Amino acid sequence: MKTHYYTATSLDGFIATPEHPLDWLLRQDIDLDGPMAYPAFVDRIGALSMGASTFEWVMRHEAGRWGYTQPAWVFTHRDLALPDGADVHLTSAPVHEVHAAMTAAAGDKDLWIVGGGDIAGQFADEGLLDEVWLQYAPVMLGAGAPVLPREVDLDLVDVARNRDFLCGRYRVRRAAPNTK
Repeated sequence: MKTHYYTATSLDGFIATPEHPLDWLLRQDIDLDGPMAYPAFVDRIGALSMGASTFEWVMRHEAGRWGYTQPAWVFTHRDLALPDGADVHLTSAPVHEVHAAMTAAAGDKDLWIVGGGDIAGQFADEGLLDEVWLQYAPVMLGAGAPVLPREVDLDLVDVARNRDFLCGRYRVRRAAPNTK
């Protein structure tokens, strides 16, 4: 089982504009059956988590419908309206506790940290992030929400082109244990 951060980013490293719309992303050409595309990725996911802003964007973009069948944890400090019948848990627990719950719920499938970048960074800070998948869109935003707002060393595992997107899969490089 692996924990992945799979997201799209502008070439200058932002996952959303300062106002948070994703029009820049949705107008790009991608083959949903192509390499490193979302449908094949999400089929391997057993549980997911995201921040409140990502959750609210998903709900707005999908007109209030929840499109995931997997159990989901939403990090928030406020009440959010939950979609009927969805297995969605609101939480403000530490990421290691949520990761343990996600792992238990996922069975033999992988975990997905949907976003934002700070949530993914918190998992990385705790040593709980295994891979980062970035779908680079051919656009520069100049400002916005950074893809991963902290230092994380990565090793390139795979690269592909999917129409307009340059796709990269990276393994999170673990720090050597302190032997002193």
